Amino acid sequence: MTDVLPEISRWTERGDRIAVATVVGVKKSAPRAPGAKMAVSENGEIAGGVSGGCVEGAVVEIAEQVMGGAPPQLVHFGIPDSDAWDVGLPCGGEIDVWIQEYQPGRIDEIAAAGGRAAEVTVIEGPQLGAKLLIDADGGRWGSLGSPELDDEAARQADELLWTDTSERRGSLFIDVVAPAPRLILFGAVDIAAHLCTLAGDSGWRPYVVDPRARFATPERFPDAVEVIAAWPEEAFVQLGGIDPATSIVVLTHDPKLDDAALTIALRSPARFIGAMGSRRAQTARRERLIAAGMSDDELERLSAPVGLDLGAIGREETALSILAEVVAARHGREGGRLATGGGRIHQVPA
Repeated sequence: MTDVLPEISRWTERGDRIAVATVVGVKKSAPRAPGAKMAVSENGEIAGGVSGGCVEGAVVEIAEQVMGGAPPQLVHFGIPDSDAWDVGLPCGGEIDVWIQEYQPGRIDEIAAAGGRAAEVTVIEGPQLGAKLLIDADGGRWGSLGSPELDDEAARQADELLWTDTSERRGSLFIDVVAPAPRLILFGAVDIAAHLCTLAGDSGWRPYVVDPRARFATPERFPDAVEVIAAWPEEAFVQLGGIDPATSIVVLTHDPKLDDAALTIALRSPARFIGAMGSRRAQTARRERLIAAGMSDDELERLSAPVGLDLGAIGREETALSILAEVVAARHGREGGRLATGGGRIHQVPA
């Protein structure tokens, strides 16, 4: 939603009618994941997309019908029939697209503010188009038609809320809006600067933490969202705590800071936790953390030495190796070469 919201806001201020098309189902090698959106104004302007361009024209035609008073529609696009010149996806994929007239709502406010919420829409059945919004604190707005269905929708939305993925569940589509994922780096070292640059370019929000104020300065890390000169416990408070969408990497090689950060991180819901250092340093770190009361299950969450095996040389390549593992962990992948792997390149919910 955040991708098309600026254009939608401009069109709304102008008084236009607007239709929004959303990818709600994907099979095989479709180019866009569930939740991808395309907005169409009554003046024919377009923002976003639902494919690589191969079905957008057909979607616009349906959007114009919806803006003209037709009910919302769930449309399937598959492999094109070359003889009949049907619209389809030459890549061999299939997508389902939900097209409805746009109505401003609370989810727009949450998305614009960088918040987290899930909007559940009925895309098949008698309650077609009904919506229920669930925010990260469990608040609800709207209804799908019955308390029982609302409760079940809220339960399913809660499963997806922190995964940053949208998904179809039967007759319901759960559309998750979320801020960019956070990457918290402990250690105001040179590699952290390169990591901030790569992370920002990749759509992450990087933060740098180090109690040494002379090193932890915004000037040294211009691409960081924030640089915090504080010990881990205080820094996590300033950052609003650790949520399941947060990844944490420790970079200092200083046991005092490393262990303080890891003791908190490994007992948090953080999605990924990694630490730099040699294999010998990891053995010593593990012994210290066990002595401090850390369990084997908690230590199992630590990826150390952090990074994918790229044969990295120098700070820039090392930063790339680290971020590559962080991204792979976010998407539930192990990393590795696509050429020698199997399965889908872009794994998205069916």
